[in-house]
Amino acid sequence: MGAQWKAKGKELAANAKGKLFGRLAKDIMIAARSGADPASNSRLRLVVEQARKVSMPKETLDRAIKKGAGLTGETVNFEHVIYEGFAPHQVAVMVECLTDNVNRTAPEMRVLFRKGQLGTSGSVAWDFDHVGMIEAEPLVAGADPELAAIEAGAQDFEPGDEDGTTMFLTDPADLDLVSRALPAHGFTVLSAKLGYKAKNPVDPANLSAEQQEEVEAFLAAIDAHDDVQNVFVGLAG
Repeated sequence: MGAQWKAKGKELAANAKGKLFGRLAKDIMIAARSGADPASNSRLRLVVEQARKVSMPKETLDRAIKKGAGLTGETVNFEHVIYEGFAPHQVAVMVECLTDNVNRTAPEMRVLFRKGQLGTSGSVAWDFDHVGMIEAEPLVAGADPELAAIEAGAQDFEPGDEDGTTMFLTDPADLDLVSRALPAHGFTVLSAKLGYKAKNPVDPANLSAEQQEEVEAFLAAIDAHDDVQNVFVGLAG
C-alpha cells in the first residue's frame, strides 16, 4: 500500500509540473512574438527567469521561444480571453485563458461555472485592480519588505504566511523595473506577472467549512482546465 501511495504521489507531482511547464510555454510563446531576445524583450525575460527557477528543460524553453518568435515556421494562434463571474457563495472570480479555439473553451467554461455564476465582460472586473504581482523571498534573514517596496518602487506589499515570501504589488507598467530592482534591496524574485487583486475580498472566516470546501472544489475544477493560465479570486488571505 505504501509503495502504491508513493507512486501516486510521484504521478501527481509530475502532472502538476507538466501543467506548470505547459502554462509557462504558452506565456513564453506569447511574449516571444515581440522578439526572441530576452535582453531586449522585458516581458519575455520575466517569463524565462520564472521558467528557469522551476527547472523547465532548456530544450522546452528554447523551443517555445523559437515557436513564438516564428523561427520554426509554425504559427502560434493563442487568444487571450478572460471569463468573469462568481464561485459559490458570491466569491468573485476572474479566469485568464490562452486558447487556440475560443469556440471550444467558451462552452467548457460555461459548464464549469454552473456551480457558480458566469458573468458578462466587466461584471466583476470593476471590483479588481489590474496590478503587477511579484513574488519574492529574502536573500538574507531580516530583509525588510516595507523598505524594499519603497526603494524598489513598488506600490504595496503583502507578507507571506509562514514561508517567508512577500508579494510586491506594482503599477502594471513598472513590473519589470521593480523586478530588476528588488535583488539590490535584499529580495530574490520567484515570479513576476500581471494580474488582478480584489478590492473587496470575502473573508473566508465568514464562510462555513462546507462553504469553503465548495469554493475550493469549484476553483480546483476551473484551474484544472487546460486553457486556464491564471485564476484570480476575491478571497482574503
